[in-house]
Amino acid sequence: MENFNMSRNSTFYALGLSYKKADATIRGKFSLDAKAQSILLMQAEAEGIESLIVTSTCNRTEIYGFANHPYELIKLLCENSKGSVQEFQEVAYIYKNQDAINHMFRVGTGLDSQILGDFEIISQIKNAFNQSKSYGLVNTFMERLVNSVIQASKKIKTDTEISSGATSVSFASVQYIIKNVADIGNKNILLFGTGKIGRNTCENLVKHTKHEQITLINRTKDKAERLAEKLDVVVKDYSDLQLELQKADVLVVATGAQNPTVDKAILNLKKPLLILDLSIPKNVNENVMELECVTLIHMDHLAQMTDETLENRKRHIPAAEAIIEEIKDEFNIWTKGRKFAPTINALKAKLNDIKNSELDFQSRKIANFNEEQAELISNRIIQKITTHFANHLKDENTMVDESIEWIEKVFKIEALVK
Repeated sequence: MENFNMSRNSTFYALGLSYKKADATIRGKFSLDAKAQSILLMQAEAEGIESLIVTSTCNRTEIYGFANHPYELIKLLCENSKGSVQEFQEVAYIYKNQDAINHMFRVGTGLDSQILGDFEIISQIKNAFNQSKSYGLVNTFMERLVNSVIQASKKIKTDTEISSGATSVSFASVQYIIKNVADIGNKNILLFGTGKIGRNTCENLVKHTKHEQITLINRTKDKAERLAEKLDVVVKDYSDLQLELQKADVLVVATGAQNPTVDKAILNLKKPLLILDLSIPKNVNENVMELECVTLIHMDHLAQMTDETLENRKRHIPAAEAIIEEIKDEFNIWTKGRKFAPTINALKAKLNDIKNSELDFQSRKIANFNEEQAELISNRIIQKITTHFANHLKDENTMVDESIEWIEKVFKIEALVK
């Protein structure tokens, strides 16, 4: 049986940073691409971490895992990203045990998302879980917890309207473009990069504007062509970027590059240009704002655009929280049960030893002793006694560790936690 703070020295932690305290630049420093995540997991395995999952999105980078001290996990994050321990301390959060469980439920169900009710994060948690599983970094506790969070997310999605109405960074981008660019139907839109938010933005733009006005450029052309085929938009070569920038009225940047891909030097503009940077780390150099005709908007600004949709969603928070509490309670009952099950089993074995020696003694002492009946009655009594102890340990007001210690002391038993 794996530990949930049971070895007395290993604690479950949730730590990381998010849009709440860390701006896009800092989030960019701590972002982990697929390769960095793999190396982090290999390192965790080598360092004897029992169970751990890591997620990194444009809004947050987080580690959920078991450690003797949170620094073991912070070290893994800082050694595999461009962020320092000092920067981490300035913007980070560290939760442990029950608070860490609560945090994963809120994140996984979209209550902690930059856009309330955004369900994209749950698929990222699933992917992180599957990746950790392939490295043998998932224990029974983690598996049960992630499954409970997935269950809560599904139930909230189907039973509440917290994700009703279209709202996401990509939707906010399109709203921004439509509100701020006059006669959008006749303007040229250039999408540079095919990151997830970029793809979603492109889909939304196709719905709200004319197809022939949208051009797509990506470093690897085949990716752009696959998307263009699906959405019926034009694709140009990466080498045409400068030329296409001159034609564009709106530029949407959604590349996954680690350094800026658009700066003042490549802009030779003849007319006003609205640039939306939907990348983390930022992919548009702020020096573009030195050009009079450029307006630069980053996704952090867009996420702050609260509209009626978002206000409507807030009404469904209590219903979502009630679902979380219900599923979280089931999970906590399960963890408590796993914690005291060895003690209850050891107690049962101890009482059975007492019963067996007593029945053996009485059968030799009493003539015509009905051993079968005595066995039946004794087993029922043992079952009732152990049920009383189990119910005491299940009670939410019970101090489980102290009670386990007391039972082990009184009955002179040692529950072996395997």
